[in-house]
Amino acid sequence: MKYIAPDYYESFSCIAGACGHSCCIGWEIDIDEDSFQRYRTLEGPMGDTLRSRISTDGDAPHYILTEGERCPFLQPDGLCEMILTLGEDALCQICTDHPRFRNFFSDRMELGLGLCCEAAGALILKRETPMTLSVLEDDGEPAPRDEEELALLSFRDMLFSILQDRSCTIDQRLEELAETCGGMPERPLSAWAADFLQLERLDPAWTVCLDALRTSDSFDHPVLHTPEWECALEQAGVYFLYRHIPAALEDGDVGSKAAFAVLSVRLLRGLCAVKQQSTGAVSLDDLVEFARMYSSEVEYSEENLQQVFQWLVPS
Repeated sequence: MKYIAPDYYESFSCIAGACGHSCCIGWEIDIDEDSFQRYRTLEGPMGDTLRSRISTDGDAPHYILTEGERCPFLQPDGLCEMILTLGEDALCQICTDHPRFRNFFSDRMELGLGLCCEAAGALILKRETPMTLSVLEDDGEPAPRDEEELALLSFRDMLFSILQDRSCTIDQRLEELAETCGGMPERPLSAWAADFLQLERLDPAWTVCLDALRTSDSFDHPVLHTPEWECALEQAGVYFLYRHIPAALEDGDVGSKAAFAVLSVRLLRGLCAVKQQSTGAVSLDDLVEFARMYSSEVEYSEENLQQVFQWLVPS
């Protein structure tokens, strides 16, 4: 079994108290069974405190959030009381993993970092060199190779090459990507914004962003076509391909997954264009923030994600 990840993967580190959008706020934090059993027998004052902050109501044990939907171990300075007291090894699995994701294949596991984390977003979107995949670990054990998986991964490599062809503009690359995978609905971003407003939304700021896009009549700006911006949008598209193309193994629909990458990049650029037009300035930090909201609201809601895929199924 091989463990594969983007070449930036091991450069990631949580920025903890410096994070402006802590993953310890606004999410119900389920506790895996191994951690729960460990917490049940933890001795000392911290063990008593920990157990008092866990609820077993519902499908899985979870932390009892405090006012403002904060994890009960999140201190005012943004640091984790559990890490400070017991060390990082004490964290439950979901806290250890976030913002990492995994996709599983017969002979490999692919790992990645989600754009819902601002530190991961900055690492991904601000890098200048094209993303490549690296082998993090190879246990040397032979594993069966599935022909369908190999074909899909080879096709994804071709999509990567299209999107990373810097001899073409990002618009040309996105258009070729869409055509290669069966095309996508021709609709203005304002119409797409109206559709996204019909999905479940958590953050009022995301609603404000979509409303601004829905009522705009311009979704681009010359500043967004500098090499710096074209590179950032390329990195976003490659991220979406890497993360979501493997889902086609379940439903056989690679077209909607590729179209999702195209739409996502166009939508993020549209949000940046609206910001430029309304304030006179836009930066890659704005792109990171828009990507963080988009990922949190769409990628991390399975219902929302599947609905967008359905909109993008090639006709």
